[in-house]
Order: sequence, then structure tokens, then C-alpha cells
Amino acid sequence: MTDARALLEVSDLVKHYPVRSGILRRKVGTVHAVDGVSFTVGVGETLGLVGESGCGKSTVARSILRLVEPTGGSIRLNGLDITHLGKADLRPHRRSMQIVFQDPFASLNPRMTAGDIVGEPLSVHGLAAGSKKRDRVAELFQQVGLRPDQMQNYPHQFSGGQRQRICIARALSLGPSLIVCDEPVSALDVSIQAQVINLLIDLQRQHHFSYLFIAHDLAVVAHISHRVAVMYLGRIVETAEKRELFANPRHPYTQALLASVPVANPRIKRLKALVEGDVPSPINPPSGCAFHTRCRYVMDRCRIETPALLEAGPQHQVACFLNGGTGRGA
Repeated sequence: MTDARALLEVSDLVKHYPVRSGILRRKVGTVHAVDGVSFTVGVGETLGLVGESGCGKSTVARSILRLVEPTGGSIRLNGLDITHLGKADLRPHRRSMQIVFQDPFASLNPRMTAGDIVGEPLSVHGLAAGSKKRDRVAELFQQVGLRPDQMQNYPHQFSGGQRQRICIARALSLGPSLIVCDEPVSALDVSIQAQVINLLIDLQRQHHFSYLFIAHDLAVVAHISHRVAVMYLGRIVETAEKRELFANPRHPYTQALLASVPVANPRIKRLKALVEGDVPSPINPPSGCAFHTRCRYVMDRCRIETPALLEAGPQHQVACFLNGGTGRGA
């Protein structure tokens, strides 16, 4: 059950990286990693963020958490603008925002025990120490399906799924209101993926926090998300409630993503591929609609004008001049 209130509000988020070359490291270009992204995440809601690799999903996540500094735009958490807060002022709000990274082994310190890893945020923020911290860590281990006697083990002594459970426990330790999941199951076996996804859903029901769930696996996104936002080359091209998006995709890129999902039954006829070629370089993005170089429905105005993300139905926004309508059946 989600809440209509907005926990996170992202408006016109921009993140550009300079490209430098030569001995003097002069700027010779700009990587448009994120180029005007706007969305909201409600209290207790899961927003799925999908798109091809390199479209800017992880950069959006790191910019929201201020792990990288945004170039422009605004980020509001619980109504407070945190975009330009200094380190000292931002510190209390970091407890409300946590992240679960893609690779659980790379995000865990191999020289620390699992218990010390999960308990470290409690020490850093001065929330618990001594026996109180140990009891809290043991409680977190149980919540994520690990045994308290495993607290003394090191990361290499756990399986991949168990390591990701440690990362989830660490994210839970400060009682966050928002957890960013940056492809948290893509490095795991399929059977383990289902266990971790179900764990995330159960934890959300218990604690009523929100997820920004980044993934490229549409089946996973369909299982965990309430709403879905589709990104292409640094921009959001479509957002909708989960069932609406999968039943009625309006943007040609969203249609192509859904058409590319493997079908388990060999007797079912696959949809014809709707898109060809590679994603353009973010250093030199196309003019107009960024997708026009790969779109089968491209019009002259698509090459010149950039479509805005506009309402195409109840809680359904699309950035396309065709609005996804007649094009799908063409």
C-alpha cells in the first residue's frame, strides 16, 4: 500500500562530465550522462527505473544520494531541498537515504567481519555501541535471513546471495525512508534473485520505506515495482503505473524493450524487433528527440524538436510526438 505523499522529488536533474585531453587536460567535450530527469517517489512506493546500459540510471541514483554532485536541477527529500547542502548539513539526511549496490562483493570491505560491516553505520552516526550495537546487528541479520552466529564471518565466507543480504542489512541499519537499489540482483543466480526480491518486498511491507529500483530485467521490475520510468540516453521517455506500462506501452523505445524480453514458450511467435543499432554517444547526443536515430516512426520534427514528457493518460506520461498511439500498429 503506497502513500500519495511524495518522499522524493527530483526536478530537471542534470549531470555532465567534462572530457579532457592533452598534456594540459583541456576540456574537449562533455558527457551528457543525465540531461533533465524529473520524477517523484511516494511514501512506501517502489519506482522502477529501466533502460539500456549506459543510459544514465546509476548516475541518477548517485546524484540523488549526492555521491556525485549534480550539475543542475533539484532534489527534495521529505520536502527539503538537499541539492546544495554542505557535508555537515547533509549528514543527518544521509541516514534517510541508503543504497544497495550491484556487486555485493565489491561493496563489502574484505578486512571487516559481516557484523562489523552492518554495525559500522550505527557507530558512524553515534546510534549504538557495545552490546546495544551487537544486539541491533543480530536483529538485522535475522531480518534479512542470516544467522546471528554468522556475524563473525568475513565476506568471502558467504555466497553471493548472502553477501547481498549483508548489504541490505547495512542499508536497513539506520532506519532509512528511501533505499536506492542499483541493479541489486543482476549479479546473482536466477533462483537467488527471486529470494532477494521477495525479501525486499517483505521488508518494505514491514517498514513502509520507499525504493528507487534500478534494473534492466523487466521481469524483475514488473514483480517489485508500483510505477516504472523508462530512460533513454539521459532522459526519461515514459512513466506509468506498472500494469498500464506493460499493457499499453506508448513510446517506441518502451515497446522495443518489451518486445526484446525472451519468451519461454517456443511456440509463441516473437514480436518483430522495433529498434536497431546502438545507443548514440552521450558525448555527442542527437539533436531533437534522442531516439530518432533508431526509431521506425521518425518524423521531420523529431530530428529538430525535443519532445516534452506530457500526460498521455491517467498517471501515464510520454515524451513522444506520436504519443505512442498510431505508431505501434503501423
